[in-house]
Amino acid sequence: MTSADLVYLGLLARDAPSAEYDEPVRRARTESRDPEQAAAVEQARTLALRIRTTLREQRRRENELTALFETAGDLAGLRDLDDVLRAIVIRARKLLGTDVAYLSLHDEHAGDTYMRVTAGSVSAEFQRVRLGMGEGLGGLVAQTSSPYATADYFNDDRFRHTRAIDSAVHDEGLVAILGVPLLVNGKVIGVLFASDRSVRPFTRDELALLGSLATHAAIAIESANQLAETKAALAELAEASRVIREHSAAVERAAEAHEALTGLLLRGAGVGELAASVSDLLGGTVCLTDDQGRVLHGAEADARGPGVQAAAAQSERTGRAVLAAGRWVAAIQAGGERLGTLAFRGPADLDKAEQRILERAAMVTALRLLTERSVREAEYQVRGELLTDLLDAVGRADPDAAGLRERARRLSADLDAAHVLVVARAEDADRRRLVSAASHLAATRHGLAGERAGTIVLLLPGTEPTATARDVVHHLHAAIQRPVTAGAAGPAFGPLAVAALFEEAERCLGALLALGRIGDGACAADLGFVGLLLGGGRVPGFVEAVLGPVLEYDARRQTDLLRTLEAYFACGGNLMRAKDRLHVHVNTVTQRLERIGKLLGADWQAPDRALELQLALRLHRLR
Repeated sequence: MTSADLVYLGLLARDAPSAEYDEPVRRARTESRDPEQAAAVEQARTLALRIRTTLREQRRRENELTALFETAGDLAGLRDLDDVLRAIVIRARKLLGTDVAYLSLHDEHAGDTYMRVTAGSVSAEFQRVRLGMGEGLGGLVAQTSSPYATADYFNDDRFRHTRAIDSAVHDEGLVAILGVPLLVNGKVIGVLFASDRSVRPFTRDELALLGSLATHAAIAIESANQLAETKAALAELAEASRVIREHSAAVERAAEAHEALTGLLLRGAGVGELAASVSDLLGGTVCLTDDQGRVLHGAEADARGPGVQAAAAQSERTGRAVLAAGRWVAAIQAGGERLGTLAFRGPADLDKAEQRILERAAMVTALRLLTERSVREAEYQVRGELLTDLLDAVGRADPDAAGLRERARRLSADLDAAHVLVVARAEDADRRRLVSAASHLAATRHGLAGERAGTIVLLLPGTEPTATARDVVHHLHAAIQRPVTAGAAGPAFGPLAVAALFEEAERCLGALLALGRIGDGACAADLGFVGLLLGGGRVPGFVEAVLGPVLEYDARRQTDLLRTLEAYFACGGNLMRAKDRLHVHVNTVTQRLERIGKLLGADWQAPDRALELQLALRLHRLR
């Protein structure tokens, strides 16, 4: 490890500002007379800045997830509605790091929404504002039951601006606004907002996190309202007292179950342990599937059946568990995105409390899946960056092969083993699902995956490019339900050999697409000279692939097999004419052809092989 490495490790350890990373480079340029040493310091700075960015991103994700976990614990322990609402907006502001967070509730009598509680607000006018259905951003969220975000509210013409709303927003100084609906039984009961006083685009992750918090908020508000209604009913009718007590006990049981599940989540339990806990609570079996239908826990048969998918879609719309085909189905979702499904098989007559337990289990599982996704995406990003560096290694003046090997080793990939490179494309596919499926396949195979030039690139262990390409096609098609076409090249050994494979695999993919072989996988050897013509391939590679063994034999033994092969084809396969052209005995021609057969394979005279051989001979002669 160089002194520059130690300096940058020190900067990373104390989380120094990015400007301090330039000082060692400046000193190296002014004090060192060795250009290579200065270049090494610059490379160390680049790597240190990349590590710094990755660490900060991971810390940000950890802080967000910690805030979510704290939210789940706080809401589980609250009973008073005002306390619930206040905790929600305070946590939303902390969760997204915004200047202001606020929550509005729907007024059924007035037909609008009113500001109920705020955090960070300084404007009295803003705290009193009411939004009609469809007015402003919040009114549109309430009207459509869909989340909306704007980086610059006053310059966004998607929203119906009114004088009262714009005046209140201007008085508060808000610019960027994100709003998500609070849904109960598919009905909007309010809107949760996070806002900044400067231009700020909101990311998909921020939308998902605020949506997850909104799901907590809706359930907590509903529980608080139900408890208030129960207490009011107790004073009205003695007979209703028994029903109310039962209902109250049911709500309490659901809350205790929610707290138990939340406790498991905070202790780091996996989705399998959460599903097993739900099975114990409800006295049945639970099958958990992800957003692509893969079974993560339980029997696959419990995830299938008539009406199960329709029930999952209905549950996604309503936020409630739905009974179908003898199973209770609850959609796992956050921020309007389906993350998976819980299917419970057990007593068909689950009471309301037990249904709530299943629904809350889906909500807690959503938090766990979001956590796991964040970890996976961080790993996928690291794998993609390494693959990009491998593909660009040849273009660098001094590629760091040892560094590439070490980075791969940390990802459980061995670059010195035989690897095949696959380039895949799928038209009209969900890019996120395609990248996720490719990254998952690479991770499970101890390989790498990324994107380049609009295509998916995978580097997988193996020696058979055709089989690997078709395996990739099969797995990606199963994940995205769209035709996937893949070209492969290899095998290659070592980190510096990877870059040479990309161009060959890309040409093969181009040839497959030109031939209309959509949904197929192949390598250049499968396409022969057709791949050379349609894929824009290079002549040397084709000649070497077809005539390589003969060329190598002639060079090593100083023989004349190549000229004999040319004479044989030129004479139409006539041995007598070929021996006259070569001025040798016919037995010599026969012996040479037998040697050629051993080098090229017994089928070298078959029509397809003969055509490729003659084309390769002509190209070799022209060179």
